[in-house]
Amino acid sequence: MPSSQKNVSIGSLSAGNDQPFVLIAGPDSLETPEHALKMAKTIKEIADAHEVSYVFKASYDKANRTSGSSFRGVGLEKGLEILSQVQQAHGVPVTTDVHSPKEATKAGQVVDLIQIPALLSRQTDLIEAGARTGKPLNIKKGQFMSPQDIHGPIGKAGAVGNENVLITERGFAFGYHNLVSDMRSLAIMKQTGFPVVFDASHSVQLPSAGGEASGGQREFIPPLARAAVAAGIAGLFVEVHDDPDNAPVDGANALDLRNLPELVEVLKGIDSIVKV
Repeated sequence: MPSSQKNVSIGSLSAGNDQPFVLIAGPDSLETPEHALKMAKTIKEIADAHEVSYVFKASYDKANRTSGSSFRGVGLEKGLEILSQVQQAHGVPVTTDVHSPKEATKAGQVVDLIQIPALLSRQTDLIEAGARTGKPLNIKKGQFMSPQDIHGPIGKAGAVGNENVLITERGFAFGYHNLVSDMRSLAIMKQTGFPVVFDASHSVQLPSAGGEASGGQREFIPPLARAAVAAGIAGLFVEVHDDPDNAPVDGANALDLRNLPELVEVLKGIDSIVKV
């Protein structure tokens, strides 16, 4: 395990715990090409205005929905086509989550960063397949794992020759239908030397609390984001939607696009103080 802080390239960007934070943001799920392009354009403009590096994130398939009848997404082929359009139209790196080794191989031909979902963060075949694409990985620490446990997934990627890994904290299961974010986890995970990301959206999720769907407390995204950036992290992950109350997936824990400019401005200021 590296003793010094490691930097990871994501397309033309660089992420590291000692570098200015990278914003990873977008709607939870891809809806239409027009919506993805509009969201990417607007978020990029906000990030550019504050000189913050930006990676567009959206999922082509939500394979772990609470209910089997819930909306899952546009599918792998159409999703990768939309993500490619975002890359070409706005010149931003893109990322999405993958759920099987076959998906990882296909997604690796398009995306700049492969995301390993928290619920699959112990799946060796999936991590190895993602790592073998040669693309950097963002491994989300499972909500059932301690921060010390992240060494295992990192080691699985490194064992097949890929140490370009980001590790994401997204809260820990705290009783039924609740998660808690322990800011000590960020400091512990930084000891690995790998870039640490904080997921401010899924940390406020209330898993399965809605019966047929998960709930969420989006009002807590800004305070948790501020606390995480103050801890000195490489990146902030936040799901953003222009109409979160009507988003097809996870709208309850998505930040309203209208609130993003103020949040990014505050986070930029905190980050610049922490990383002097």
